Order: sequence, then structure tokens, then C-alpha cells
Amino acid sequence: MHRITLLISLLLAATSLANEKPNLVLIFIDDMGYGDIGPFGSKLNRTPNLDRMAAEGMKLTSFYAAPVCSASRAQLMTGSYAPRVSVPGVFFPAGKNGLNPEEHTVADYLRESGYATICVGKWHLGDQREFLPTNNGFDGYYGIPYSNDMARTNSTDGRSVHPLMRDTEPEELLENEGQRRITRLYTEEARKFITANKEKPFFLYMPHTAMHVPLFPHQDFAGKSNNGTYGDWVEEVDWSVGQVLESLKKLGLDENTMVVFTSDNGPWASKGKAGGVAGPLRGSKGCTLEGGVREPTIVRWPGKIAPGSSTDKIAGTTDILPTFVSLAGGTLKSDVKIDGVDISPLLLGKTTESPRKEWYYFQGNNLQAVRSGPWKLALTPQSIGMGMKDKPADLAKPMRLYNLDEEIGEVTDVAAANPDVVARLQRLGETMAADITENKRPAGVVENPVTLYPTEARNKRKSPSTITKPIKWESVKLGDRYDPSRAPQIARKPFKINCFITGKSPTGVILAHGGSSIGYSLYTTTENTVVFAVRHNSDMVNRVSLPIKDTEKFSITARLTKEGTLSLSLGEGQVATMNSPGTLKNQPQENLCIGHDDKNPLDEEASAEKFNGTITSISVSIE
Repeated sequence: MHRITLLISLLLAATSLANEKPNLVLIFIDDMGYGDIGPFGSKLNRTPNLDRMAAEGMKLTSFYAAPVCSASRAQLMTGSYAPRVSVPGVFFPAGKNGLNPEEHTVADYLRESGYATICVGKWHLGDQREFLPTNNGFDGYYGIPYSNDMARTNSTDGRSVHPLMRDTEPEELLENEGQRRITRLYTEEARKFITANKEKPFFLYMPHTAMHVPLFPHQDFAGKSNNGTYGDWVEEVDWSVGQVLESLKKLGLDENTMVVFTSDNGPWASKGKAGGVAGPLRGSKGCTLEGGVREPTIVRWPGKIAPGSSTDKIAGTTDILPTFVSLAGGTLKSDVKIDGVDISPLLLGKTTESPRKEWYYFQGNNLQAVRSGPWKLALTPQSIGMGMKDKPADLAKPMRLYNLDEEIGEVTDVAAANPDVVARLQRLGETMAADITENKRPAGVVENPVTLYPTEARNKRKSPSTITKPIKWESVKLGDRYDPSRAPQIARKPFKINCFITGKSPTGVILAHGGSSIGYSLYTTTENTVVFAVRHNSDMVNRVSLPIKDTEKFSITARLTKEGTLSLSLGEGQVATMNSPGTLKNQPQENLCIGHDDKNPLDEEASAEKFNGTITSISVSIE
């Protein structure tokens, strides 16, 4: 009898100990701006569930991410700044790189602490099976593994689709209209997971496909908001948050669950009405101004986090891992250097100070700014956001200092009046840059990457010279777009663009092939200039330009030689050249477009408008 009583006591004690570990829910939105939800000032988008979440929890008004998708997710998973784990930019389908499976992710830590783990939504840390969530600490995965504008052509039926994955295999191939179900599918999957794991601690990571363009709200929300299609999808996301919170409450898990809501980067403002807003912040997605990386963040845990509270202390995506590990009772590995800190004492009201004193703003591998307390020093020139036509003159100047407590909009440079602050922050930046260089870990690499479903080019296994349906250049016209498999296969090869233009002072993109990772573009500007731009990686765009003398009609020849020389000539006389690192290492994976650039802008300095002249002839050829 005594043995039975002892056994029951031990079981009850073990159950009690398990229940002491909080459930952890992380809702991660894509491209949502600081000013897109009610708790952060939106008057356009109705967000009653997020309003309630903020009223019952804490707003973090100085919570930072990275400027783009994959980098932010790498920080979240590893607790390290993205360049430290060699994820500086954006991964594309069938790329050879991804998050290194040797990294110890937040999911790895939590699973070791007895948690059930799942990723429901957009992963975007490499789509090779070696890089998917189930090889990075998650028991299960359900979602589109990358951005919803990265469709490829299915060779089986010719449809342009995205894979909806179940663990490591596509469960369904979604065309664009099929994406209208995606938020609802994610929400249903999340609720099933919560219900199935109500008796043990769980970690639900829910990185939504919304609000990335193209926008596809469910039919129940389409046309219902006061802010167009963007507002429709914001309101569906808010509904989804409400569904998750309702499940927790219904199952009696509310008071033992921390829910974090935040976004991966700022709004894609260059998309106009299809993009969000940064509220009082300057900048947008793709830049290191506050609007590009400061995110609308709410943390809720009834009974543990003070309702209706707010903090402006610095925190960020790198801090999720150590905070969650601490709450789960785990211990960080001493042999892995991370940049995150445990902010649970701040969240739980045990202190009003954050253990994080600085934040470092990386764009790609480049450290562009440092924040310490209210002070932010722009070490280098900055852009105002991906695809934005505006090029403010003040942002071209390095060593600008802002006091964010006095002016959140980063307009007034106070460097001259605060030389000691400038010097201190500059030293901090130099120390961090050196530390990243000395303690950098490699990305994962797959030697022979493949798409997750059979696509036209890879499935047929044909060499570039025998790809079916190559572009018939004599038939192209303005507005055409071609799958990258049909475009000239220019990886590691020199190539040439020839075209003849007519029209009075024409402006816009003449030809674009590629995006924010790699590719080339030819365009004209409002200053009557022709520009040939070549992007070698997410951080480097080389440009060569010439003024247009005859604005009625002219021929253009642009080349990238095997030595890496960019050359541009107009007619018989004008020639401009510059050196670059060489030919492009990979084939651009976005469409080749005539007269426009349809997806991720290849060159932020190019006009987002369609070409308004006439293209009499055009061709791209291997030299």
C-alpha cells in the first residue's frame, strides 16, 4: 500500500512539474507594418482580437527583427544575428543553402525539455528536405515553405503552384486562388495541435503567409474591410489569432500559455495599397530604418504578464530562443555563441529594465546601424525600403545620430551635438562586426538541390541548350513574362542584351530577369538615362549608365563579360563600363519580364512603373 501511495505521489509530482512548464505560442506575421494593427495605432484595420490581446498583455514597442524574411526567421530560430549563421538575405526554391541542421534551434531546446513542437506556416529557411522544420527540432510541419510569390511551373500539368507541405512531402499544390484557404488551413492545423497536446507542454510556431504579396484573403473576408484587400487579410489574421486564443481558453490552458505576436520585417510599402504602413516610423521592408525592422509586438500570459502594460525597452527576435528556453527550465549550450538574451524578467514584471542594452541593425552581412538606449547611429548610408523610388538625400550620409525618445521618425541628425555618443556607438559597431566575422557559422549546403515537386526544367533534366520552348525574341511584346527555364541560361556565362527603343523620353523597366537575390535589369529613368544593373547577391548591385541623347529612337547594347565587366553602349558612340565580381553564379529564379519587373524588384533604384515607350526589338543571348 505504501509503495502504491508513493508511486501515485511521484506521478502527481511529475504531472505537476510538467504543468509548471508553460505552453509557448509564437505567431509570426509576414511583412506587417508597425502601424497595421489597432494596438499600434491603426484606424483603418479592425483588429478586435489583437486589441484584446494587448489589453490582457504587454506591448513591446521597441522589438526588432531583420529587414527581410529568411534573415528574421534565422534570428528567431537560432538566437543569433542572421549574418552569424550565414543567412543574410532571402532563400529561393531549390536553392542549395538553408539553415544549417547543425544549429541548435529553439525547437530543439524545447523538444529536449519535453515539449511537443510544430511549425505551421511559412518556414523560409531553405526548402531542401534537409533544411525543413522536421530536421530542425519540430515534430511536425504544415505550410508553404517559402514566400507566396515564389511559385514554379509543375511539369505534370503546367500549373504555376506552391507546395503545401505535410512534414517533408507536398500534401497539395496550390495555385494562387488556392491560397485563399491558407490562413484558415493554418488556423485549423494550429487548433488541432493545441487540442492533441493539451495534457503536455507544447510549442506552436505559427509563421503566417500573410501579409506577403500577392494578397489572398479568404472569401469570408474579401471585400469586408475598410482598407481594401490588405485590410481584408489583416482582419483575417486577427480572426486567426482569436481562434487560437479561444482554443486555449476553451481547453483551460489560458493561464499556462504565453502567446507572442510579432512580424518578420516592416511593410512592403513600395507595393502601395497592397503593402502595409509603418505608422510613425520612417522606412519599410528591406531597410534598417526603424520602419524596416521595428515590429508590432504583443505578449500575453494571463496571471503572469500585467494586463494593459507596455515597455519601450529594447528587445528582438534573437531574444525569443533564450527567453523560451528559460521559461521551459532548459539550459543554453555553453559552446554555441548566440546574441539573444532572456527577457522573461521584463515580461513578467520582475524588472522594468531589459537585459538587452543594444541592438545591431544588419542589412545582409553589413552592419548599418547601432542602437543603445535612446540613441541610434547610422554607420553607413541607408535606403528607405525595398523597391521605393524615393531616394532621400539625408540617408546617403553616414554617421547620422538620432535620439529615438525625442524623435521616433529619424529625421533630425544630432551627431554634431553629441560627438561622445557617436564615438561610443561607433566602437560598439566595430566590436560587433569583428565578433561576427570571428564567430561566424556556416549555412547548410546541399550539393544537388531539387524542387519539392517536379518542375519543368529540373524534371526534364535537359541541358540549357535543349530546354523546350525557348523565348522567341522576334515575338516578344510589352507585358510578357517568361518562366526562368525558358530564359537564356546565363549562370557563369557572359551574355548580351540588344534592343531598339522608340518614344519620347521613355521611362521604366525595359527588361528584368531576377529579383532581390540575383539577376539583371535594363531600365530608363526620368533623368533620360539608361541603366544596366546586375545583382550578384542580396547585398551587391552593380550599375552602369549613360545619358540618352536622341530621346526619340535609339539602340542599346548591354553586356556582362566573362571577366565581369559591365558595358553599356547607345548607338555607335556612347560607351560606359565598370568592373564587377564576374558572371552570375546562378540562374535567376524569377520570371524574365519585358517592360516591367513583376515580383521582387531587382534594383531598388529602378522605376516601379511599366515601360512607357515602344520596344521595337529585344533579345538576350549568350556570348
